[in-house]
Amino acid sequence: MSDRTAAWDAKLYDDRHAFVWQSGASLVELLAPQPGQRVLDIGCGTGHLSAEIAAAGAEVVGIDSSPEMIDKARATHAGVTFEVADVREYRTAEPFDALFSNAVLHWVRPPEAAVQTMREALKPGGRMVVEFGGRGNVGQIVAALRKLQPEFCPTATVPDWYFPSVAEYTSLLEAGGLETRTAWLFDRPTPLKHEDGVRHWVRMFAPEVTQMPSERQEEFFARLEDELRPQLYRDGQWLADYRRLRVVAVKT
Repeated sequence: MSDRTAAWDAKLYDDRHAFVWQSGASLVELLAPQPGQRVLDIGCGTGHLSAEIAAAGAEVVGIDSSPEMIDKARATHAGVTFEVADVREYRTAEPFDALFSNAVLHWVRPPEAAVQTMREALKPGGRMVVEFGGRGNVGQIVAALRKLQPEFCPTATVPDWYFPSVAEYTSLLEAGGLETRTAWLFDRPTPLKHEDGVRHWVRMFAPEVTQMPSERQEEFFARLEDELRPQLYRDGQWLADYRRLRVVAVKT
């Protein structure tokens, strides 16, 4: 769903970062899918939340720009439709009653392209329920990566994620013909599995920054952990300093 060039590791995503989709369970409850409704899951990843929505009786189409993620979704969740597609370009001949997206839209630039797709994909009066990184998301991790990147990997850049404020995003929706019903920004400090949790987070979500000679990687990660330990290491466990933006809107 983004300009990211590195392939997604679907196995690592499910093994070490299941919290991404598990934290979306309450978002599915907010969506409240009904039997017979058509629902588009934008950035479905390995399809776990698409399957939960389908279990409520809805007809679900899950899209993701990663062939690796879609392959895993198809292998794991028979009976749900999955397609390789970029939200910026996706179009459908049959509009949806609702659309859903968890932890994806911060990867999408320009965000206006995603808003246009969401509006065009919905029936009049159709609803969207989305959550993604909001203003200040992973601020400590990003600051540490930007501090170390010039020394260890000067040709790389830290991903240019889109982390908007409530006002910024709801204004964007309004301009695109989507009326916000509720929107809130909240902290969600998120435990990372295992002692090397920060390392796996970076390898999963910011692999560009690790493109350096293998003999320098241990020094890089040790320095990164030193930078983050005072803020993000608690009781023997790493945390990611997540801030999430959750929005419910309808097509006007």
